[in-house]
Amino acid sequence: MIAAQAALETKMLLRNGEQLLLTVVIPTLLLVLFSSVDIVDTGKGEAVDFLTPGVLALAVMSTAFTGQAIATGFERRYGVLKRLASSPLPRWGLMTAKTASVLVTEILQVVLLTVIAFALGWSPHGNPAAVVLLLVVGTAAFSGLGLLMAGTLKAEATLAAANLVFLLLLVGGGVIVPLEKFGSAGERILGLLPISALSDGLRDVLQHGAGMPWGDLGVLAVWAVAGLAAAGRFFRWE
Repeated sequence: MIAAQAALETKMLLRNGEQLLLTVVIPTLLLVLFSSVDIVDTGKGEAVDFLTPGVLALAVMSTAFTGQAIATGFERRYGVLKRLASSPLPRWGLMTAKTASVLVTEILQVVLLTVIAFALGWSPHGNPAAVVLLLVVGTAAFSGLGLLMAGTLKAEATLAAANLVFLLLLVGGGVIVPLEKFGSAGERILGLLPISALSDGLRDVLQHGAGMPWGDLGVLAVWAVAGLAAAGRFFRWE
């Protein structure tokens, strides 16, 4: 039942034009545009080496947070979650299926963006296991926050808030613009955001060849625990 629901969730996600725009088109365009045109000073080295980790983090956020929050919020509004909760599929099974759908979508995103980045001249370094762990913990953090928003706000408010947060974190989360551009105080504050931690962690590994970025991983873990706990506590099915 969980596998069937996960397959259905994935198909619905990929068929939705707005979700496809968030999860595939926008990250791809940002990677190609900013890697090809000298718009933002990304420091020493090739721009694609700086941008690819940030765009990978953006792809995770677009699926696990923005896309999931909007889809779940409208499912809750139209009573879909209430009906599914009364079906033989248990509530934990439904959430597991949604998580599996997010992970499948992210795998497709990572593969697509990696192929494009290599075509643009990307030269990654570091331990693949560290990258996978960062992506998994980052997914948990964004998923918890997305479900919390979808389960507490009205659908229209979720739609507006999720898109606004996406745009704000795109600009101020270290995805395209380096955090040091915001000054020392801004860099310290913005560095505590989950998108910043995921971007910086991936960048440390893939661009600089670092080992496990424990500081960034710790920030993501705190967001994951807090977000999932709050979602489990405050999520309303009706």
